[in-house]
Amino acid sequence: MSVLLHILYHDDCLVAVNKPAGMLVHRSWLDTHETRFVMQTLRDQIGQYVYPLHRLDRPTSGVLLFALNPETARQMAVQFEQQRIEKHYLAVVRGWLLGEGRIDYALKEPLDKIADCMAEPDKAAQTAVSDYRCLGVAELPYACGPHPSSRFSLMRLSPLTGRKHQLRRHLKHVFHPILGDSNYGDKKQNRALAAYTGVRRLMLHAHSLVFTHPQAGGQVRVEAPTDAVWQQMEDILQFRLPE
Repeated sequence: MSVLLHILYHDDCLVAVNKPAGMLVHRSWLDTHETRFVMQTLRDQIGQYVYPLHRLDRPTSGVLLFALNPETARQMAVQFEQQRIEKHYLAVVRGWLLGEGRIDYALKEPLDKIADCMAEPDKAAQTAVSDYRCLGVAELPYACGPHPSSRFSLMRLSPLTGRKHQLRRHLKHVFHPILGDSNYGDKKQNRALAAYTGVRRLMLHAHSLVFTHPQAGGQVRVEAPTDAVWQQMEDILQFRLPE
C-alpha cells in the first residue's frame, strides 16, 4: 500500500514534507532491503522530480525541504552553506537540563567502515555549535540506575552548524542523551523507558525551518506537527514548566 507524505509547503520551486520517523530520505546501498524512501514517494506523489536540500537521519521525523529545479537547489545550497537557515528541533532527553545555553564542542566526522573506507581517518574535528532551551521537565516513578525515579526534559534544540549527528552527539557530550538514541544514547534508560511506555523511537523531531525564499525574497517558516507516538510520550510524561 502506498503511503502519502504530509506536504507542509509547496510552491513553484520548493516543497517541504513532514518526514516520518524510520523512513530513509533516499535509496541507500547500505540498506538494500528498504523499499520506501521520501524522495521516491514525494516524486510519485506530486509527479515531479525533487532535489534534496538537506537530510534528516532515518529515525528523526520532521521538516524536510526539497527544491523542484536545479537553479533553486543551487540558490538554497548557498543559504545552507552560509548557515542562513534557522533549524529548530524538539527533543526529549535524559535528566533535567534546565535553562538555556550553548554547546560549543567540535566534532570529528563519524566514518562508516564500508562507505567511507577511502576517507581520511585522522581528519581534524570541525567546529560544531548548538543552542538549547528547556521547555519542560517530567519525572516517572521507575528506577533506572541509582535514583528511585527517572527524570526527563523537553528541549528546543537549534544547531548553528550542520555536522553529522550533531544534536545527538552534543546531547551525549553534556550527559543528557536523547531518548531512543541507539547510537549515542543511554541504552539502559532506553530499555526501561520502552518497557514503561512502549515507545521505542528516537525522540528527535525537526519542528521548524526558516529560510529566505529564493524568488520572492521574503522569509518562509515551515513547521511540522509531531506524530502520534510523540504525542503519546508527551501524554505519559506530562511535562511541566521547570521551577
